[in-house]
Amino acid sequence: MKHESPIKRRKSRQIMVGNVPVGGDAPIAVQSMTNTNTCDVDATVAQIRALEEAGADIVRVSVPSMDAAEAFGKIRAQVSVPLVSDIHFDYKIALRVAELGVDCLRINPGNIGREDRVNAVISAARDRNIPIRIGVNAGSLEKSLQRKYGEPTADALVESAMRHIDILDRHDFQDFKVSLKASEVFMTVDAYRKIASQIEQPLHLGITEAGGFRSGTVKSSIGLGMLLMDGIGDTIRVSLAADPVQEIKVGFDILKSLRLRSRGINFIACPSCSRQNFDVIQTMNDLEARLEDVNTSLDVAIIGCIVNGPGEAKEADIGLTGGSPKNLFYMGGKPNQKLDNATLTDDLERLIRDEVARRKEQEEAIIARSGE
Repeated sequence: MKHESPIKRRKSRQIMVGNVPVGGDAPIAVQSMTNTNTCDVDATVAQIRALEEAGADIVRVSVPSMDAAEAFGKIRAQVSVPLVSDIHFDYKIALRVAELGVDCLRINPGNIGREDRVNAVISAARDRNIPIRIGVNAGSLEKSLQRKYGEPTADALVESAMRHIDILDRHDFQDFKVSLKASEVFMTVDAYRKIASQIEQPLHLGITEAGGFRSGTVKSSIGLGMLLMDGIGDTIRVSLAADPVQEIKVGFDILKSLRLRSRGINFIACPSCSRQNFDVIQTMNDLEARLEDVNTSLDVAIIGCIVNGPGEAKEADIGLTGGSPKNLFYMGGKPNQKLDNATLTDDLERLIRDEVARRKEQEEAIIARSGE
């Protein structure tokens, strides 16, 4: 079941965050942020590696002090994924992490202070080819904008962003990306839609402080989905009060649903009913847990009965239709063999892994031939 996404993405200027292209025709990058104490180098490195294993393209790390900046340098030396440093106000921290190999500075130029300090940060970024991320948040708008608008609004978010952008424009610094985040979905969507037509730089999407795992996933899926359907967005973060690894998984699930990225197994499964010939829910839970390590793109349909099962199975790479006395397994849209309930999950895992291995061998053979 391979369909091209009908979404026509907004044209944006491409920047490089480490070795990851953001914007232009690059895939939409998925990122998260560490929630460890940055000065705890071992814990932060472990979390970054877990995020990278889950598929994170970029990881943001909070650097609130010079001690954290020195710790950041040790962290940078131990991981390969591009790192964004999250800095507020203290320009000296930005200069230090630039020296230590940061891949992107998340710092708002308007918050740095004197012009000489702004110059120093922009010069350090320019000299080392480090992009800057302007990050506007409804919870921390400038006091002048709070007085002007009375409360956070989409227009206030855009005006705040444009103030920072104007500073970079005056210094002819164009390698930046922008985010305008609020916890309110409509405000966030409206702000991104407004700024998308005003600048050419890539946009980093997110619904900030979205909530816990369930509510945050729903809110982010709606907000980011609305923008992505408009073609807006070059990188995303799903902000959850949960394990950051879950942010990466949900982010990829959103992009997979819109056919904008493919990573791992795309499960198609029925919610189950009294017609089911095997325990669909338990089978799905077991398969998702067992196959979390699979990165190969694969559509797998798990349907409990013959009403919708054959139709879904024929469209998927691998399919299972519940039947009696045995269930019918499909491969490449065609019936392949029958599977017994007693060993169903084990058999499915084995067959799926066999197909993943076959595809990897096929890819490696193609690469080997192209290098001859």
